[in-house]
Amino acid sequence: MSELHSESPLAHVAQPQGLAVTVREITGRGMIDLRGLASDKKFMKAAKETLGVALPTKPRTSVSWGDIKVLWLSTDQWLILCAKDKAAELLAALRTALTGLHSLAVDVSDMRAIIRIEGEGAREILMKGSSLDLLDGSYVPGTVRRMRYAEIAALLQVIEDDAFDIYVFRSYADYAWTFLTTSAKEAAAIRLFGAQPAPV
Repeated sequence: MSELHSESPLAHVAQPQGLAVTVREITGRGMIDLRGLASDKKFMKAAKETLGVALPTKPRTSVSWGDIKVLWLSTDQWLILCAKDKAAELLAALRTALTGLHSLAVDVSDMRAIIRIEGEGAREILMKGSSLDLLDGSYVPGTVRRMRYAEIAALLQVIEDDAFDIYVFRSYADYAWTFLTTSAKEAAAIRLFGAQPAPV
C-alpha cells in the first residue's frame, strides 16, 4: 500500500547565489483557514478559548500567542499559523469548539508556498513586483496585506523591519521564486538617493 508523501512546493530549487538579500522558503508551517462573523460573540469567544488569543478585528493586522499566529484576511476570514504537525490537532479543537456556530475551519497547509526575503533593501526589492509603497511607514512588523505580486495573488506579512513573508498559491511557487530571486540579484540592487534640496 502506498504511503502519503508530502513535499514543500520549492523543495527542488537550489539556494540562489549573488543576491543582495536572503531569500528562502519557509517550511513546516501549518495553516488553517477560519471563517466566521466577528459580530458573533459566541464565535469570537470559542475561537479565543481554543487559540489562546482573540481574533484580530482591525484590518491588515495580526496577533500571536506562543507558536500560534493569526492573520486578519477580511472581515470574516483569518489565517491561523502553527507548526504543521500540530495543525490537525488544532483544527479538530476548533471544529469541536465551533460546533453549531456559523463558521468554517479548513486545513490549507499545502495550499500555499511561503517565501521569506530578509535583509537591507528587502522593501525596495519587493516593490519591483508590487504597487505597494512599502516605504511610507505604515508597513510595520505585524502588518498583513493582500496584494498583487508580479501579477499574481499574494499575501504579504511583515515579520521585522527588513524581513517579509510572501504567501503564494502552490501552483505559482516556481514563478514567484524565480521573479523574486531575479529581482534580488546584487547587480539589480536599488540605491535610493537621500533627501535632495529643492531646485532654485
